[in-house]
Amino acid sequence: MADPLHDAGTVDLLGAIAYGALTAFERLAQDGAGAPTLADKVTLATIAGRQVDHLERVRDRLAALGTDLTEAMTPFHRAFDDFHAHTRPKDWLEGLMWVYVGSGFADDFYGEVAVHVDGATRALVEDVLSDSAHDDFVVSHVRAGIEADPRVAGRLALWGRRLVGEALSQAQRVAVDRAGLTALLMGGEGADVVAVNRTFSRLVENHAARMRRLGLQP
Repeated sequence: MADPLHDAGTVDLLGAIAYGALTAFERLAQDGAGAPTLADKVTLATIAGRQVDHLERVRDRLAALGTDLTEAMTPFHRAFDDFHAHTRPKDWLEGLMWVYVGSGFADDFYGEVAVHVDGATRALVEDVLSDSAHDDFVVSHVRAGIEADPRVAGRLALWGRRLVGEALSQAQRVAVDRAGLTALLMGGEGADVVAVNRTFSRLVENHAARMRRLGLQP
């Protein structure tokens, strides 16, 4: 028998991923405009194009589930737009970190939720989230920026903490506001708040690993 709450959570998960892909495309396009070299512009344009592909694949899965893409994305405008408003990068390096740290945290959150969806949706989500084409690009450029001017390391470390703090706040807000997502995050019967807290602890641990890779955390 179909579970309406589970089905709603699946649509919410896909809607959040779709809107996240759209905002990542917009951020990458903006970063590309300020890229220091032509090669960087080309790389960011290519990565941005992959976000469009993700959006289209999620749209097709939503259509198979009988849901319109725009309808599925609409509940997440506020959370994503608030995140944008509170975390506007000031320069090229902060913009790169916004994509790597902010999007990385969101992807980890989606991955936690996707454990409890149907097989076809889970396979799609895992495939989309496995696309980490921008990771090496961001890490190499941020590390090069720090090597060129070690003074920026402190500022970027603070920026990383600000990004994860805001991302954590918005993720918790979305999980509370959307009953379907909450049900998926809880993992069904037998799950409790402790399990959810462990989930968010893993998200923070993954963030710390990213910051270490950037050379911004011991």
